[in-house]
Amino acid sequence: MTAGILSIDLDAIAANWAALDAKTGVETAAVVKANGYGLDAGRVAGRLYHAGARRFFVAVAEEGAAVRAAVGDDAHIYVFSGHCRGDTEMIGDLGLIPMLNSMDQMTRHFESLPGHPFGVQLDTGMNRLGMEWDEWAPVAPIALDQGPQLLISHLACSDEPDHPMNPYQLDLFRRMTDGTGVPRSLAATGGILLGKDYHFDLCRPGVGLYGGHPFVEARPVVRLDLPVIQIRDLAEGEVVGYGNSWQAERPSRIATLAAGYADGILRALSNGATLWHGKTPCSLVGRVSMDLLTIDVTDLDEAPRALTLLGPRQTVDDLAEAAGTIGYEILTSLGHRYQRRYTTS
Repeated sequence: MTAGILSIDLDAIAANWAALDAKTGVETAAVVKANGYGLDAGRVAGRLYHAGARRFFVAVAEEGAAVRAAVGDDAHIYVFSGHCRGDTEMIGDLGLIPMLNSMDQMTRHFESLPGHPFGVQLDTGMNRLGMEWDEWAPVAPIALDQGPQLLISHLACSDEPDHPMNPYQLDLFRRMTDGTGVPRSLAATGGILLGKDYHFDLCRPGVGLYGGHPFVEARPVVRLDLPVIQIRDLAEGEVVGYGNSWQAERPSRIATLAAGYADGILRALSNGATLWHGKTPCSLVGRVSMDLLTIDVTDLDEAPRALTLLGPRQTVDDLAEAAGTIGYEILTSLGHRYQRRYTTS
């Protein structure tokens, strides 16, 4: 088998959801956008539904199809991007709930799907999606008269507990929504960890479900083992890979692995990543190329058949730090050539 093996622990995802749910005291949804953070939205949502989740969030309407097929008709599926042009038929057919982000979306939804459920997203300072106060205030009576299911906003700095943006957004969200009588949601993973003031009626964890920061108590979800295609011996002074970017300073053994940036192993990891053979670290040497990695295995006592990039010794956030990015990007970049193995009870 030439492709790497990506092992995905669905039970760990369910356990992480249950652990975050236990911290809230309110209902806990699950964010399964970007194909379940790259791990298969249908499988992830199905396992979380079995664990007790009944509300799910996706980024765009098209993502709702796989989730609806997995969770059945009694679950609620919310669309962060709202009701965009061309979404009407899919929203209606799949029973999706758009989080309306503007007056234009509100008009489109009320005219094209009268009586269909909806929510409203409010901008409390992130300046990304949602209605700002000046836009929301004049249309709030109209929107509230139509019976929204949910009012939400999104925290910009929740992974930094002491950041002044957190209480600022909390205060603004309260002032925009107090007295409406509509269920509210502000907290994703980081917001849950900020405490009950941020929990309102519904929390919606994302990255914490998949083993990522800032939920440091999370169970690891993914393991990635990459097969060795070839091992060669180098003399001192020989070079490896494109651009001769690594030169052996001693007689070395170099293993070539079947994976590269086409599989989501970021090129920024060139000459900077570590892979593992059991407890022994092995350095990635040379540049990450499209389909291949070259690893220094000189210090191993045996010729490895595979090396581990993600696993007990290195989490997605560890790898992200080496690449100068975040765990979200590592997860959602995992490629389609891997043999994916799902474990569940």
